[in-house]
Amino acid sequence: MSQQTPASTQHRSRPKRPLRILMIAPTSFFSDYGGHIRILEETRTLEAMGHRVTIATYYKGSDMPGLDICRTAPLPWHTDYEVGSSRHKLAFDVYLAVLALRVGLHKRPDIIHGHMHEGALIGGLLARMLRIPMVFDFQGSLTAEMVDHKFLDPNGRIHALILRLEKFISAKLPSAVLTSSLQARQLLETEFNVDPGMIFPLPDCADVDRFHPDLLTAVQKDQLRRQLKIPLGRPIIAYLGLLTNYQGVPHLIEAAVGLKALGVDAHFLIMGYPNVDFYRKMAQENAVADRVTFTGKIEYRDAPLYLSLGDIAVAPKISSTEGSGKLLNYMAMAQPIVAYDTAVHREYLSDSGIYAPPGDVAAFTHRLADLLANPSEWDCLGSKLRQRAQTRYSWQVAGEQIVNVYENLI
Repeated sequence: MSQQTPASTQHRSRPKRPLRILMIAPTSFFSDYGGHIRILEETRTLEAMGHRVTIATYYKGSDMPGLDICRTAPLPWHTDYEVGSSRHKLAFDVYLAVLALRVGLHKRPDIIHGHMHEGALIGGLLARMLRIPMVFDFQGSLTAEMVDHKFLDPNGRIHALILRLEKFISAKLPSAVLTSSLQARQLLETEFNVDPGMIFPLPDCADVDRFHPDLLTAVQKDQLRRQLKIPLGRPIIAYLGLLTNYQGVPHLIEAAVGLKALGVDAHFLIMGYPNVDFYRKMAQENAVADRVTFTGKIEYRDAPLYLSLGDIAVAPKISSTEGSGKLLNYMAMAQPIVAYDTAVHREYLSDSGIYAPPGDVAAFTHRLADLLANPSEWDCLGSKLRQRAQTRYSWQVAGEQIVNVYENLI
């Protein structure tokens, strides 16, 4: 690949014609969690800049108004599947590859933007056929995610094979790689041998207009609390994301137990899916059901309203390779954040986060207790985090960076 100048140092004018972009999203786009938010906001930003984006994705998912979404046919033997890794995913990706080929031949894109490793594999092969560049949107290690989902034994032979495939996809197929964190850039350079000149950090961003701390009045907040049957006057600790063990949801329930034992009056508002009944039962078995509210799935359009109830937000995710975009929404809502001390969390929160050693639930609980005991700190920490989101994590700036990468390749 020819020498490239990092996108952050480029100051090019917009192209004379809109770019035709084929995004390949090997997931059920749109769903209200994680990487889907990144795909959605990147697409909206690029289209607002005048470019045309087509998204090739699985047959399930919500159709977002105004987006050009092409879906695979459903598998004849399997009409539903789990979030994350699944033994059926290979078949879904074969269907997606056929769809991407058909769309690529019809739309004749200027560039392919592949999300996740399957999207980069399909997009890389298609890009070679069409003789156009492919940008890999790297959101975390494939093998690490499969281990997190208990789908892959880290000591097994298959793990080594998948890791070799991941290295091939990351280093050999893309023309450029966008990473959701600086930590991911380091991982690609040191463990996957990706050329540093190909890597462009593009952290997740926040829509600071939609996620705003003053969306609801005090009266409206009280009304929503009553709807959710949360006692008035009790401080709320908010979490919004996937409900899985690797996201740290059991640690939140343990923290509720710990706060109760310490005599700290607080309420956990845990928003998201799947496995709601499983974790609700866990809370009941640990005698904290009256201190934890599970809302189930929250539509992305409604997320700011429900997050408005939070006095404190939490990030119990331990993964060292995946992004943690939910932090940006907490930051935009001006909420102080207690998080495990990982490189990704440090990248977003810097010195304005409250940290506990990764996996140390007791320390996590005590950080929450200390913060709850000092409500005068909430506004100060929250204001710093919102300002950080406004100045460093803007989708408008990210869109210019993406287009600069595209133009350098084209």
